[in-house]
Amino acid sequence: MKHEPPQIPPAERQAWHHNLRWIGVLLVVWFVVTFVASWYARELRFDFFGWPFSFWVGAQGALIIYVLMAALYAWRMNRADEDADEHPIAPTPPSQGASRSAHSDAA
Repeated sequence: MKHEPPQIPPAERQAWHHNLRWIGVLLVVWFVVTFVASWYARELRFDFFGWPFSFWVGAQGALIIYVLMAALYAWRMNRADEDADEHPIAPTPPSQGASRSAHSDAA
């Protein structure tokens, strides 16, 4: 009763790797905004719109960046879905070994 994993078409695999790169970049931005800016808050002593920059990043800037990151990711995924609809991926036919094992399991 050997179960073979489904074969993923190269176009889907490439799309998934592209998605993972986007997630990785957004996670790096999230980390920098959340932890690096607060770690170096004392060194960020300059005025930004009349407030100390470190205070502004903690109180308003990080929230704005988080919302922009979510909007950017949603826009990118909508665009990827539209591209997938324009160029559908043909389903991969089952391999001969998979169909034989399915028939032998039923018997």
